[in-house]
Amino acid sequence: MITNTDFDLIKKKGIKKEEIEKQIAIFKKGIPFVTLEDSATVGNGILKFTSEEETTYEKIFNEKAKKASLLKFVPASGAASRMFKTLFNFLEEFKVHEETLEVYVKRTHSDSLPVFFDHAEKFPFYKPVLEAMGERDKNAAGLASDEQKHKFIKQLLSEEYMGFGAYPKGLLPFHTYKNETRTAFEEHLYEAAAYGVSNGVAKLHFTVSEHHMDKFKAKLQEEKQKIEKQTQVQFEVSFSVQKPSTDTIAVTPANEPFRNASGELVFRPSGHGALIENLNMLDADIVFIKNIDNVVVENRANVIHNSKKVLAGKLFELQERAFSYMRILKNEAPDEARIYEIRDFVKNELYAHIPSAFNTWPQEDKIQFLCHEIDRPIRICGMVKNEGEPGGGPFWVRDNKGEISLQIIESAQIDKSDSKQLKILETATHFNPVDLVCGIKDYEGKKYDLLKYTDPAQGFISSKTYEGRELKALELPGLWNGAMAGWHTVFAEVPLATFNPVKTVIDLLKPAHQVQIP
Repeated sequence: MITNTDFDLIKKKGIKKEEIEKQIAIFKKGIPFVTLEDSATVGNGILKFTSEEETTYEKIFNEKAKKASLLKFVPASGAASRMFKTLFNFLEEFKVHEETLEVYVKRTHSDSLPVFFDHAEKFPFYKPVLEAMGERDKNAAGLASDEQKHKFIKQLLSEEYMGFGAYPKGLLPFHTYKNETRTAFEEHLYEAAAYGVSNGVAKLHFTVSEHHMDKFKAKLQEEKQKIEKQTQVQFEVSFSVQKPSTDTIAVTPANEPFRNASGELVFRPSGHGALIENLNMLDADIVFIKNIDNVVVENRANVIHNSKKVLAGKLFELQERAFSYMRILKNEAPDEARIYEIRDFVKNELYAHIPSAFNTWPQEDKIQFLCHEIDRPIRICGMVKNEGEPGGGPFWVRDNKGEISLQIIESAQIDKSDSKQLKILETATHFNPVDLVCGIKDYEGKKYDLLKYTDPAQGFISSKTYEGRELKALELPGLWNGAMAGWHTVFAEVPLATFNPVKTVIDLLKPAHQVQIP
């Protein structure tokens, strides 16, 4: 099935032949659904801090952060095309001289389109687009006619004009301030200055598409000095792309390698789970993870800054105890009482599985088991109350060994034809906003090899089309799903105000993205 020519392509991507064989075997065998044991709720896997606890954890963070290395990790390869989907459809399908906007909306059920035009002046790109239109057409003074509205969208999205439709989402103007507009990329720098600073330096790492790398670097060079002056913080910003070696082979519906019209094998990016390799290259004591589009305007940011400090303070507190217990287990001869104290910490604080036969084991086996359980990366995951957003959530999951752990699970991983599994899914009270604080070093300060803590069984197989033909694509376990399945996971409720993603352009009209300019 694999030819010598194929091997040249595989070698160029840095993929091993054995990996290709494994991927094809996964397509043939399929990926099993996860087994939900229960939904994680407040009091059953999700912590809800009191105001006193929040104050305590924030103090812990403020003290520990002085000596720790902090890093903000932002997946930022998302393109703006999905965000503008309704506008792209309007650009292509609206019959400019044959129908009105009202008729088009009814014909296509594009209910968000009138909202866009009714509030167009609130978008940060409104004035630049109008100015560009005016330079091209002196009669383009506003958006009164439907034809002008169509021209506005063309000016906004088309590559021969402003080309925002081909931009990375992180470099789109998101927010309008009195004297400037800011992109999501810039807002992440301002945000990091509020909680990600150690010794006067804020370190950030963005994963971007190779196609957009130069744009991000140019934007950084353009804005860095200004932001450093405003925040009195120095920034160290780095970038990486998803490795070609993490691409996965596509197959036909019959699970044969899929080839394009030229006869070449087709590979596809394997999803954000591949970014565990990017994260694994970085070195920091504490890593904050947050998506590029989840930002707010400056005057609404305090709740986010405080929440991040609380989560990181909780992580510092857990780490300190875990590291202390590791030193005892490694360097002392703990008595029975201390061993059971450590066991209870592992079970009740780190939510790790303790075998029922643990109490009958010899002392040496108990110590070895506890060392193995404690000695792994820890993540504190902020969870917001579920208000109908699509995506993953916190659950108790039983693996194929019968062990139960806390995991972030996507709905696609759940067998909804199973009434018991569906019932558990429906009882979920919280949603994953991608708000993680991660500890990636051990008690000796050595960085973990994060690739050792993934669960390959939590990947996805999806159906796609290529050159008009159907294919099957394989995605690696998601970064905060199976790619971190072997981590210690602690869920904590965070304010809903910390979750403000921009999935469609209309989301920019929400209060979190609007500055009241006097």
